Amino acid sequence: MSAQPAHLGLRIFLPFAGGYFLSYLLRAVNAVIAPELQQELTLSAANLGLLTATYLLAFGAFQIPLGMLLDRYGPRRIQSALLVIAAIGTALFAVGHSLTELAFARGLIGLGVSACLMASLKSFMQWFPLERQAALAGAIMATGALGALSASVPLEWVLPSLGWRGVFVVLTIALLLISVITFLSVPERAVDASALSFTSQWQGVVQIVSSRQFWRFAPLMGLFSGSFMALLGLWAVPWLMSVNGATRGVAAEHLFALGLGMLVCYLGIAALTTRLTRRGMRPAVQLAFSAALTLAFEGLIILGVTPTLVLWAGYGLFVSASSLCYTTLAAYFPVALSARVTTAVNLSAFAGAFGLQWGIGLVVDSLSAAGWAPPSAYRAAFSLMFVLQAIAYAWYLLEGRRDKTHP
Repeated sequence: MSAQPAHLGLRIFLPFAGGYFLSYLLRAVNAVIAPELQQELTLSAANLGLLTATYLLAFGAFQIPLGMLLDRYGPRRIQSALLVIAAIGTALFAVGHSLTELAFARGLIGLGVSACLMASLKSFMQWFPLERQAALAGAIMATGALGALSASVPLEWVLPSLGWRGVFVVLTIALLLISVITFLSVPERAVDASALSFTSQWQGVVQIVSSRQFWRFAPLMGLFSGSFMALLGLWAVPWLMSVNGATRGVAAEHLFALGLGMLVCYLGIAALTTRLTRRGMRPAVQLAFSAALTLAFEGLIILGVTPTLVLWAGYGLFVSASSLCYTTLAAYFPVALSARVTTAVNLSAFAGAFGLQWGIGLVVDSLSAAGWAPPSAYRAAFSLMFVLQAIAYAWYLLEGRRDKTHP
């Protein structure tokens, strides 16, 4: 595939970058507005976790059919249509007044932004040569990191003037605008739908999820990437305010540091992964190394070591490298299955995020009802998450020793 002119690259990259920016902002926004939601709706920790996690549930549940739709109808049409659904969700969230209404709206948002990363990767594969894929993937994920950064200190700045409902009105307008730009700007390649029946596509999905390689990576992705989404999207701020005694402004600064670590990681993936691989450090080894450092930083956070700002930034830096699961696992399968591989492993990430985001709230509520002080309840919930991650990491290493077929 020949190199594409710069203007065509911008026509493809910028609309998808805008969508992924908004996707990550919407994923993390509830962390900053959590105090307002709890006060206005009188939500328990478990209900707040469930409300926020409906985004993850809808997002994750749609990943398998999404991969099939992207292969059959192309990223331009699927992305544009889904962003309209996301806009409907943000509009309903802006006017909702009950847990049920907001949870339904949050689910629509998750469904609507579920293609933002996968559609961009599919489009890049269609239009750009193989040697540019890592850089493009790193760049698009960096825009997600910018969205996460925007959902920290900048969002905390505008809340007093706009209110959380006003923020969602602005997001509705932005989603509709990006939907239109994507539909009008992104070129489309013809797809032979007759060669991509749903039966044959589903057989490919079964091949992926029944493989031993998939189950080596899925628990790691679910519990590492899932924990990152659960903390960034909700529980980092309550932890910091309850355990560390931080104000919301200071907690937002920690979210900013977390997002900055994520941004540096994705830029590093774009710049360094290929070089490290050429020097003999395969992506699977890079993934193992980053996961070990993730556990180290997370353990220090749970133990209450300071400075907390540095620890949260380090956690964001290394846990974000779990995104290497996408390309590392895909290398085990034919290129024709690549979209379904990435959406399948993405499903494991969002299943883990949903379980952890809701589960942390359940543990905190249960222990609080048993008389535990909030800091102790949060520390116990985070410690349970740490143990599950350590088990998934040990499984990943064990299966890696058994695997003699790695690419």
